[in-house]
Amino acid sequence: MGSASLKAIDFFCSGGGMTYGMRLAGIEVIAGIDIDPEVKETYELNNPGTKFILKDICKLNEEDLLKELNIKCNDDRMIFIGCSPCQYWSIIRTNKEKSKKSKDLLKEFHRFIKFYRPGFVVVENVPGIERRSSESGLDEFIEDLKKRGYQIKFDIYNLNEYGVPQTRKRFSLIASRIVTEHIQPEKSNYRPVVKDFIGEHNGFPKVPAGYKDKTDFLHTVSSLSEDNLIAIKNALPGGRPAKKRERFRGGGFRDSYGRMEWDKPAPTITTKFYSLSNGRFGHPEEHRALSLREGATLQTFPKTYKFKAKSKASIARMIGNAVPPEFARRIGEAIIKAYNKLDLR
Repeated sequence: MGSASLKAIDFFCSGGGMTYGMRLAGIEVIAGIDIDPEVKETYELNNPGTKFILKDICKLNEEDLLKELNIKCNDDRMIFIGCSPCQYWSIIRTNKEKSKKSKDLLKEFHRFIKFYRPGFVVVENVPGIERRSSESGLDEFIEDLKKRGYQIKFDIYNLNEYGVPQTRKRFSLIASRIVTEHIQPEKSNYRPVVKDFIGEHNGFPKVPAGYKDKTDFLHTVSSLSEDNLIAIKNALPGGRPAKKRERFRGGGFRDSYGRMEWDKPAPTITTKFYSLSNGRFGHPEEHRALSLREGATLQTFPKTYKFKAKSKASIARMIGNAVPPEFARRIGEAIIKAYNKLDLR
């Protein structure tokens, strides 16, 4: 028995944060499914042996996976993971019209749960999916899982308590029809902060705004206008610019042009973390925003994780949308621990 016999399919896998963390835990992720062709190379490079399926879940028939992956229904050792794009339910100010198409993806994922009835189900999303649980389909999803005999544990988790150096809060659900106990990830022994992950002492050399790193390390930094350079030079750690604050009022984020602090967790790493105008993404000391690699590292991706895409914005989107691998690893280990208590031989 043991973790080697557990396998998973990662729906909405993107660049592979959840897959990578599950694999670290010892779970065999047999496939990742995503609609975005630009995430394929990143996913496959970092998760060798896991099949990438480029498909729109809305157009994917339940039985298609039987042919594609040779899986079976009612598999006690199967985990279905659904971390659907969450911009529509996010409290961050985004264009909700653009993200409308993705708001019903939990309902699409639900089709596959009903058809295959896997041993375990994992859902990870923004807290807004619970706050608007009727509209998002979460109420119906949970009620149906209960009717099908699943034990369910869900909560809003502060990921800083689970080894992630951010103030990131996420909705996570773990359900099982073969385990009677509630399954949840184990907390870390300490709450990590920015200085635990980035800075010269962690292998990040000082670089100026606009620096382009042509290696796979991707310590690439956005350029700054003269005004923005003045803003970050005047910014105090954790705060907005000390001078000319009126210049930056308007439709921006409340913490725009602020710096992070070494001794505190970073703010939530979003898809725009490389831009000073989209949050408190200023380096604690250097006059610039976070580099691509710093954002990935604060998301707990290893420094060896290779990101491939056509643009800086595409790479940042993969990083910001990811489930932090460290949190995913803890979810995986919690499932393994619960599974190993069973006598299925």
